Amino acid sequence: MNGQEGQYWYAVYVRSRFEKKVHQFFLEKGITSYLPLVETWRQWSDRKKKVSLPLFKGYVFVKIAYKSDHYRVLDTDGVVKFVGIRNVPSVIIDRDIEWIKILAGEPDALKDVFQGMPCGQKVKVITGPFLGLEGVVRKEGRGAKLVVYFDSIMQGIEVLINPEFLQPIQNH
Repeated sequence: MNGQEGQYWYAVYVRSRFEKKVHQFFLEKGITSYLPLVETWRQWSDRKKKVSLPLFKGYVFVKIAYKSDHYRVLDTDGVVKFVGIRNVPSVIIDRDIEWIKILAGEPDALKDVFQGMPCGQKVKVITGPFLGLEGVVRKEGRGAKLVVYFDSIMQGIEVLINPEFLQPIQNH
C-alpha cells in the first residue's frame, strides 16, 4: 500500500455548486481528493463557452484513513456529510474510482447514440476504452444507453456506446 495503509476512498456530499471549492480546500489541507469533471458547452444569451462541470453534482471523493482524518474532512467549508447508509460512510473500491476516471475522460461517449441492445439487458463491454465495464442497457427515445451504477455512492452514469462493443451477461 506504499504508505497509504488504511486509506480508502469515500464520497463526500457538499453544498450545491461548491464541488470545485471543496476540492481545492481538500488539496490545500493535504487531503487526497478527486473531483471528476466533464467539459461541455454552455449557451448564454450573449455567448457560448466551454465549461467544466462535475460528473456527479454535489459529490467530491476523498482518500483518507477514516478514523484519523474524517474530522478534517467534515471541518472543511462546504462539506455537508459523508455519503453512506445510516451514518456509516460507504467505502468506494479503487476499481470504481478508476472507472469514474475513465468515464470522465471520455466525454464524447456522452454525445453519440447507438441502437442495438434490448432495454434492461445486463452487459459487459468487450472492447474500447470501457473494456471490462459492466452495466444495464437503458432504452431512451430511439437510442440505447449503457447505465453504469456505482452502489457505493448510489449514483449511475449513462454511457453511450456502440452495441457491437457489448456482450450480454446471462443471469445464473
